[in-house]
Amino acid sequence: MDLKISDIEELLQKSRNEIIKMINKGELPSYKINNQYLFNKAEINEWILKNKSLVSEKVYSLYLSKQPLEINELVKKGGIYYGIKGDDSKSVLSSAVDTIKIPANLSKKQVLSSLIEREDMMPTSIGRGIAIPHPRNPIISEIEEESISICFPEKEIDYNAADGVKVHTIFILLAANSRRHLESLARLMYLCQQKEFIAVLKERKSAEEITEAIKKLEQKAVRERKNA
Repeated sequence: MDLKISDIEELLQKSRNEIIKMINKGELPSYKINNQYLFNKAEINEWILKNKSLVSEKVYSLYLSKQPLEINELVKKGGIYYGIKGDDSKSVLSSAVDTIKIPANLSKKQVLSSLIEREDMMPTSIGRGIAIPHPRNPIISEIEEESISICFPEKEIDYNAADGVKVHTIFILLAANSRRHLESLARLMYLCQQKEFIAVLKERKSAEEITEAIKKLEQKAVRERKNA
């Protein structure tokens, strides 16, 4: 474990009692070892990105201030897929992994196992009908192999989302290292907070329309950061 409760107090700018309340409510990923709360840094980073409403704007903005990756290019590499079969999160992931492009040096079994391992630890739904499955630890090492695959399930899936909304769109994220993973995740979080992008996804527009929407919103994000 990388972090202690004192580190979390400083990072989130919350008191120890507030943090313990969040832990007891199951709102914050933690581990209790020898009567001491410990935290995994990668899990906390992802939690911050996923739970904007529970952290200050200053803390959240740290994850959006870097030069963004080109999400559009990653999606072009990963592909966009429609009609993915499955009745629950695991069966949909299995069907998706059978369908999407994966690096030649990985087996579909490896990819699926890594995604399910992360899902078992904590659901990757982020609300608004979106889930972003990804390995807990990078399973690829080359930046050229990174990808984001957009998968539309044949029917909406119960993904244990905090907002109770069933998932209509899944982004499978494969990144080469933790830093690039967080940057990619931050950019996806930004896109999935935009009403116009959610509408494009819910309407299951064509691949061309989806990639064009991503391109425009990425350009908007760059302008907003310059003007901040």
